[in-house]
Order: sequence, then C-alpha cells, then structure tokens
Amino acid sequence: MKRLFSLLAACGLATSAHAADLTVYTYDSFVSEWGPGPQLEAAFEESCQCDLAFIAVDDGVSILNRLRIEKDKTKADVLLGLDDSLTEVTRRESLVQPHGIALNGLKPELQWQDQDFIPYDYGFFSFVYNTNKVEQPATSLKALIDSDASVIYQDPRTSTPGQGLMLWVKAVYGDDSANAWKQLASHTVTVTKGWWEAYSMFLEGDADYVLSYNTSPAYHVVTEEKTHYKAAAFSEGHVAQIEVAAISKYAKNPELAKQFLSFLISPQAQSIIPTANWMLPVVDNVELPEIFDELIQPKRIGFTPKQIAKQRKSWIREWRSTAN
Repeated sequence: MKRLFSLLAACGLATSAHAADLTVYTYDSFVSEWGPGPQLEAAFEESCQCDLAFIAVDDGVSILNRLRIEKDKTKADVLLGLDDSLTEVTRRESLVQPHGIALNGLKPELQWQDQDFIPYDYGFFSFVYNTNKVEQPATSLKALIDSDASVIYQDPRTSTPGQGLMLWVKAVYGDDSANAWKQLASHTVTVTKGWWEAYSMFLEGDADYVLSYNTSPAYHVVTEEKTHYKAAAFSEGHVAQIEVAAISKYAKNPELAKQFLSFLISPQAQSIIPTANWMLPVVDNVELPEIFDELIQPKRIGFTPKQIAKQRKSWIREWRSTAN
C-alpha cells in the first residue's frame, strides 16, 4: 500500500556515498521517514552485517519502467513494490530471476506459489472519504462514477493503485469501460503520478474521494486518533493488491538479495510493515492494532496476472483515449 502516510515528511532517496552491498529499488513513500524502509534497513543490516541502499521512484509501476530502460545497466539487486498485477509482465520481459525460497509460512488465503516473486503485504484498493464532508458515501463503483463527487486517483502508467483502478473499471464495466472513464473524467480533480501526491491533496481537502486502500483508515486512528476517514465498501467487490519483491535478473549479489527476500517474510519484518506501510501482513500471528479488525473486508474481483499481461497495453490505451 501501496503504503505509508508520513505526509509531513520529505520524501527523498536513501542512498549511500559508496557502493552498497545490496541495492533495492522501491517507491518513495516506502523509504520516507515514517515508512518501513528505515526500520527494515536497520534490522537487515544488523543481521547480515552488510550495507543496504534504497533507491526510490514515484510508485510501483515506475520501478518496472525504470528497469526496462536500464536493463543490464541497472543498480538494482532487488525490486520491491511491484504487485501481483505486474508479475507476469515483468517475468515475460526476463527482468527477474528465481528466488529459491520456500513459501510454506504464508497465509493460505493468498494461495501464493511463485518461483520469482514473494509477497510482503496486501490490501484492497478502495476509495477513501472524510465522513465530515461526505455523509452518504457511494456504495458501488458505478454509483461513484455516476455521481458528481470529486475524485483524485493515480495514473495507471506509473502507479500500481492507478493500474488497480483500471482493472477495477474493466472488471465492473467490461466492454463499456470507455464510457465509464469518460463519466469519471467529468468529476476527476486530477490524476497524479503516484499515491503519495494524491493522498496529500485529499487530506488538504481537494476532493471528496481519493483512490487508496481499505487499510488507510487504520493509519489515522492509530497515529492521529482520527476516526472520520473511512474506506467505502462497494457492492461489486474490490480489486486486491499483493505487493511483491523479486531478485533482479542483473543482481550483482543474488545470494544477499535472496537473504533479503527471506527477511521480508520473517516475523521481524512482518511486524514492522503493517503499521509502517499500512497494509496487511502476509503471515499469521502478527499482532495488529484493534482497528484492523474494523476495516472493510471486500469481496475480491479482478483478473489473473496472465490476463493482465495480455490486455494491459490495450486497457491503458483505452484509458488514455477516454479519461482525459
């Protein structure tokens, strides 16, 4: 999620003055002051006696786009922040390599068996609103799109939430998706490059709804003691996001990269991620604040990674031609 809510902190790149032992490409909110990156970095470096460096871009799709351009010139040993909708696309372009990690300890409901990618958190794309501003929230995606409520969402070409909305619209509307995008465009405030910018604008009051996650309200309750931010539950169901990490095909230190991926699904790392990245853990027996029990529990809809890999380019073309 995916994500973190340090909206007052500056988002910068975590870099090292010398060549790190392990370089991880991720998204900017993951490595900001209040995100999980700094804690995970300190914990992993203590265990491996090595130097880890994060390099951040705007959002998850941007990680893939950067690796596509750099190819064998990349610094990336690990890609962290892609999601399950991008796994097949990334694999088909031969940008990752098998991790060789046993995945027996993951939550059964994830049904995760993938030789190249490991999950580290998950959640459901949702439209978040302020109950002080929106008294009667939309109860379906169609109701939201047919309304005149102001909306901010993210670009599917650069952002995993934006891509999630693209899949959501396609799952609900099918062949009528173009008309849905046109209707949504009539009351869209802006489309941002990444999640952080969109959510910041929403908190400043620039829209009635913002595309985020079903876990987003937990942040406000735990860190701010604010209960007026909610995620709207839609009757058609919600598209899930499983955030993943993988070893770059061009990793200079693949064994250390494998060690880092194993660390991500360890109890130590999993205890950090939910209340720093504000997503759900991928293993059981992680202690969570009570508010997590009160989050909406959507029905999952959507497409398989192979279906997405086959249709993604045409769906993006459809969005570009109708959503602006």
